[in-house]
Amino acid sequence: MKPNHLPRLLAVALLPLVLAGCKIEDIPGLGPDPRAVAREAEAKAVGGACRHAMRGLEDCYTLNPKSPKSLVFAGWKDMDEYMRANKIEGVPSVLGQNAPEKRGSTEADSGRNRS
Repeated sequence: MKPNHLPRLLAVALLPLVLAGCKIEDIPGLGPDPRAVAREAEAKAVGGACRHAMRGLEDCYTLNPKSPKSLVFAGWKDMDEYMRANKIEGVPSVLGQNAPEKRGSTEADSGRNRS
């Protein structure tokens, strides 16, 4: 073995010991995918928003089928605990409430067609 290979051999041999103390997140490029982290945060936010809108979990799951149910539930539960601790009332959702129909025009139209 040549003497100039000794530093390289030592570096390769000590590399596992140096990396053993590192977390995966500390090593650049080996942490969690940022897109996956964003999706998880969004799913938790959806759950929190559903709780604040006084919407049930099943409705929340139905309205957000692509969000993981476990993360939606975690966000819903966190918001529930926060709202109870701070005595915050939910805001009712206006989703699904339709404007009242005008009936005067349909009655007039049906009267004309009676001939």
